[in-house]
Amino acid sequence: MSGAETRLRDPAARSRLWGVVIALLVLWPLWQGAGVQPGALLDPNNLNVIGGFLSGFLPPETSAEFAGYLWQAALETLAIATIGLLLAFVLAVPLSYLATSAVREKATQNPVARVILTVFRGIPELVWALVFVRVFGLGPTAGVLALGLTYGGMLGKVYAEILESEDGAPARALLRTGSPRAVALLYGLLPLASKELVSYTIYRWECAIRASVVMGFVGAGGLGQLMDQAMKMLNGGEASSILMVFVLLVLGADALSNGLRRSLDVVPAARASAFGWRSTTVVLALIAGVVASWQLLDLQVLALFKREAVSSMGEFISAFFPPDTSREWLWAVTVGIWETLAISVVGTLLAAVAGLLFALPKWRTPCNVVLNVLRSVPELVWATITALAVGLGPFAGALALALHTSGVLGRLYAEALDNAPVQPAYALRRAGSSRVMAFLYGTLPGAAPQLVAYTLYRWEMNIRMAAILGFVGAGGLGQLLYFKLSLFHYAEASTVIIAMLGLSIAVDQASALLRRAMH
Repeated sequence: MSGAETRLRDPAARSRLWGVVIALLVLWPLWQGAGVQPGALLDPNNLNVIGGFLSGFLPPETSAEFAGYLWQAALETLAIATIGLLLAFVLAVPLSYLATSAVREKATQNPVARVILTVFRGIPELVWALVFVRVFGLGPTAGVLALGLTYGGMLGKVYAEILESEDGAPARALLRTGSPRAVALLYGLLPLASKELVSYTIYRWECAIRASVVMGFVGAGGLGQLMDQAMKMLNGGEASSILMVFVLLVLGADALSNGLRRSLDVVPAARASAFGWRSTTVVLALIAGVVASWQLLDLQVLALFKREAVSSMGEFISAFFPPDTSREWLWAVTVGIWETLAISVVGTLLAAVAGLLFALPKWRTPCNVVLNVLRSVPELVWATITALAVGLGPFAGALALALHTSGVLGRLYAEALDNAPVQPAYALRRAGSSRVMAFLYGTLPGAAPQLVAYTLYRWEMNIRMAAILGFVGAGGLGQLLYFKLSLFHYAEASTVIIAMLGLSIAVDQASALLRRAMH
């Protein structure tokens, strides 16, 4: 072999080839478990069904009566997200204080607080909403409580991690002077972490708007409940109007969220006064929003603590214990776990491929609108549409996840590629390489760690969503849970909820291990 030929060979070609072979061996069973059948997309019967359904979306419903319902539902969605996040914040603050190892004599964590946070965030908000609807009936109360618990777990975990990541020297200095731990955290650590804490809270409010729509599918109010009714009645005109309003709502929330996060940036001293006025205005606006949301929802909080309500709740919860552990049911749950895992993996991988294509600089500008629409439509709505396109089952769930997640990853991948070092690709272009080769061997390796991290984070979220897509017939644990709750078989439903929690924790741990292995 000549020296020129040696230089042209990729030294990592053999390891890459083995990596591809191992990945195919691991992914093939998951591909089968997700029931992937590309031919179903071209089946004439399915094409007729989905074509007839989508043609009914035009023209959108614009009657004055429906517009009134739509306006009320949109306001209710915003109110559920706002009050739900407020409840989540109230739960997260004390739990994160107990759970974090920051500013302790020893780097220890409160295991009870950690377990509570894990349970709260491990059970999807749609499952909490379905349970609360059974206790408190249809309406926004179930949605607020469900959001509060799930997002309380998420906020608490991230708050604790943010506090642990900051420099604890000022707080430890306060401890050495005799200050209590709470005071040391408040004055020594919180000022350093406040920007990141507030930024993440605002981001979660944006996510809560999407989640509040999804919970409406089980009767928890808002746009989701209106959408569910339109879908069941096959009223495409109403569904089209609801989707357009929801996309506008999400885009508006994105813009407001980004604006609020930008307002957290440090400003010059000459503008400190203006910044103070701006901060005061934002705080007053938030307080006004919370008060207006509370009045709109007309939440009867005190009614939750009445003897009848507490007794009813106790009877309902006790019906879930002990869980059903019969051999036949455990096998059915195991199959559901495998389907859910397959849906999440296949959906995430398809989204990663599509997201990378959308993020390419050449196609990015015309694709931005597509990305916004893909991520604005909730996975449960996509699952309703894909179930018509390919039939009921896990393949519909994988496609729904892929469509929504493509919009999310496409945006994140674009940012990662923009932040990648430009020198390697530039050097390859100077050496005569094509644009494709310069991207593959110059730009992509620099962005790869961030791309993989984003994909793994999204997989963690997708496993929770995959567990509930079965509520609209997309297979997995969600389908089992929906059937058993509908039939009031609570012991069997309890087993499914425990399986959801265990699968969520397992995926979180696996994702964390993979991210650490990359460093």
